[in-house]
Amino acid sequence: MNALKKYLGIIWMLLSPAIVGFLFWQAAEKIGKASEATKANITLQWSIILIIFLPICIGLFIFGYYAFKNAYDHLPESSAEITDY
Repeated sequence: MNALKKYLGIIWMLLSPAIVGFLFWQAAEKIGKASEATKANITLQWSIILIIFLPICIGLFIFGYYAFKNAYDHLPESSAEITDY
């Protein structure tokens, strides 16, 4: 199971920049094809989409990094196992 977590961590770290690149590519394509009358609306929509999904992708990358570094090998089973450093 730990090996699966490590491989999924790699996948998540690769998937995150791919999603960001795809979103920017789609935004540029859609804004470029918009007419002058709708360009402001399309730009606003894609700005909101990018603002929402960029932090999600950053979190996905961080989660994948920790999974790759085996930070999730042993998860506490009870609150007695939790220690603050």
